[in-house]
Amino acid sequence: KPGEQKQLKEPSSLQCMHLAVVACGDRLEETLIMLKSAVLFSSRRLCFHIFAEDSLKPEFEKKLKEWPSSYTKKFESNIYPITFSVGNAQEWKKLFKPCAAQRLFLPVILKDVDSLLYVDTDVLFLRPIEDIWHLLREFNSSQLAAMAPEHEIPKIGWYSRFARHPYYGSTGLNSGVMLMNLTRIRSTQFKNSLIPGGLSWEEMLYPLYQKYKNYITWGDQDLLNIIFYFNPECLYVFPCQWNYRPDHCMYGSNCRGAEEEGVSILHGNRGVYHDDKQPTFKALYEVIRDFPFEDNLFQSLYYPLQSRFLDTVHTLCGRIPQVFLKQIEKTMKKVYENRVIVYLGANHRY
Repeated sequence: KPGEQKQLKEPSSLQCMHLAVVACGDRLEETLIMLKSAVLFSSRRLCFHIFAEDSLKPEFEKKLKEWPSSYTKKFESNIYPITFSVGNAQEWKKLFKPCAAQRLFLPVILKDVDSLLYVDTDVLFLRPIEDIWHLLREFNSSQLAAMAPEHEIPKIGWYSRFARHPYYGSTGLNSGVMLMNLTRIRSTQFKNSLIPGGLSWEEMLYPLYQKYKNYITWGDQDLLNIIFYFNPECLYVFPCQWNYRPDHCMYGSNCRGAEEEGVSILHGNRGVYHDDKQPTFKALYEVIRDFPFEDNLFQSLYYPLQSRFLDTVHTLCGRIPQVFLKQIEKTMKKVYENRVIVYLGANHRY
């Protein structure tokens, strides 16, 4: 109408919480279960950025379309080829696990994305993504990424005992869950061991790899440790419950945050979803995998988990089931309460 000010709609890309993952080889199912855990518990819209080998793209598209519309309307997905903007592509592709180095190039490829959560394929969300997304607000003016420590106890840490290159802090960082402000990463000049002045993220990657390639064991994670060793002011360190791995319980419980609040994000590295070494982790993976999307969360997910955990008490991780169940129970109660409120609001007028 004349005289009315037109409301500008926020672009959908800004409304999304952006989630990136890199999948090569046999990681199709694992990636789909991770994405499933993301949509099960989150109420905000998600934008998936899936980097995959060409052979996997049709299968990703097919499987995601098979999900019920009540869930597919909660996300949009983009599938990208594996690409490396600098250096030798074959070298990057073979660095540590297949294609894992792709994560280093996300700021360069996703130029229109401001902030992003990157996770490995073997991650499971046990609470809404928006809860870790809110940590972006806690960044100070110099921080541009967030990761958890590789270990809580230096004397049993891998980096503190074996690393032959610089690494962050006293125990190093694990890059399986990485929250990034891509805008800041693209605009920052990083201190480094290559030249006296600063280098941009893209300029730094390949020369840094060339300098340290004979000393790194864990590929791209080691390069990230080197980068934040020289730029510690750029990193926000989040606690271990946001990247909870077998190391946090297989030698005895050593993640205090998980003991107090429960596991927020489960990271099943060491292949524990697919062998019998850590049955607690495997049980969580299989129950989420087998959960029928539109079933009752308590009946078809929470109660089966409780039952499966009874068979894991012979392991150190299995002796602390409340650590794994606390956030799931809290999240399910919240989902249930929201549905009841919506139902009452639609059917009652006060």
